[in-house]
Amino acid sequence: MNPGFARADNSLIARWWWTIDRWTLAALLLLVAIGAIMTMAATPPVAEKLGLDPFHFVRRHFSLLPVAVAIMLGVSLLDLSGVRRLAAAVLVISVALLAATFLVGAEIKGARRWINLPGFSLQPSEFVKPSFAVICAWLFALQRRRTGTPGDLIALLVYGIVVGLLLLQPDIGMALVVSVIWGAQYFLSGLRILWIFLIGGGGVFAFAGAYFVFPHVQSRINRFLDPQSGDTYQVARSMEAFTNGGLAGRGPGEGRVKTHLPDAHSDFIFAVAGEEFGLIACLIIVVLFGFVVLRGFARLLSENNLFALLATAGLLVQFGVQALINMGSTLHILPTKGMTLPFISYGGSSLLALALGMGFMLALTRKRYGPGEGA
Repeated sequence: MNPGFARADNSLIARWWWTIDRWTLAALLLLVAIGAIMTMAATPPVAEKLGLDPFHFVRRHFSLLPVAVAIMLGVSLLDLSGVRRLAAAVLVISVALLAATFLVGAEIKGARRWINLPGFSLQPSEFVKPSFAVICAWLFALQRRRTGTPGDLIALLVYGIVVGLLLLQPDIGMALVVSVIWGAQYFLSGLRILWIFLIGGGGVFAFAGAYFVFPHVQSRINRFLDPQSGDTYQVARSMEAFTNGGLAGRGPGEGRVKTHLPDAHSDFIFAVAGEEFGLIACLIIVVLFGFVVLRGFARLLSENNLFALLATAGLLVQFGVQALINMGSTLHILPTKGMTLPFISYGGSSLLALALGMGFMLALTRKRYGPGEGA
């Protein structure tokens, strides 16, 4: 597709068009479109259970879709220094709001993760993830430029603050994703083998500690290892949905799992897709996620800007790990964890934050014909 821009055109939009990875952009927009279809399929029964109009969540989702797409496209126009500045502002604001959840946050299922705003429930931790990935990448790259700035130490401090706040909420899954982002970026920045073993050992120790300190983590792991040890209703219904869906699905609107699962529109929306649209549709979704992640990493093979490389890797790790956790939980491959399927699940904060993160990724992977900035 050619919108009519000449290669000699030096306008902002023309430069963006000829430097953006259009295949990745198309895959992301297709995921957004699939998410819109799944919202129409999965949310009406949830709304009715809450005594709301059946299309309450559909209208809310569709009102945010243009905003999300505008954020993704607008952020993808930025250069490297623009990405860094925006990420720094978002990180400062989102960490402040993350701390504010302990004072003004709404408690839901024993956790304080949301701040209720007029017409919108904000989850600050969603916006922490993409901005954290960009800023830690900049700090790691800054250290390796030998400017005298202790980038690694500052990145460790930022990591400690973010993870500490997440554990206090508590949000173990989000803390895990942030830890994986930080660890992957530190490794790619040229981590010594001794530190790899130390951080790996620390991760195992932290996982064991979470099992004994947080009862809900222990319960979920126990139920995953031994389904007879507790309530596995949601996972059992999810597996039934995939069985009932078969290869081609029961048809749009014909699924039953969404009437039984309270989180069918968010954490278990992949099960709704499996029942109504079948194995083929689920494989298409998996392929789209894999395509975005693998194509992103393939573009990094020719990247000579360390900041862009580390930031893109962190954003892709976040995107891929979040998708893997959601689909793995739904398929009973991993212990259940309340985490949205990127661009597919219903959730305003998740949708907008993912649009921001993928906008960062698209901006960072654009072709650059100079030395670049932000390393």
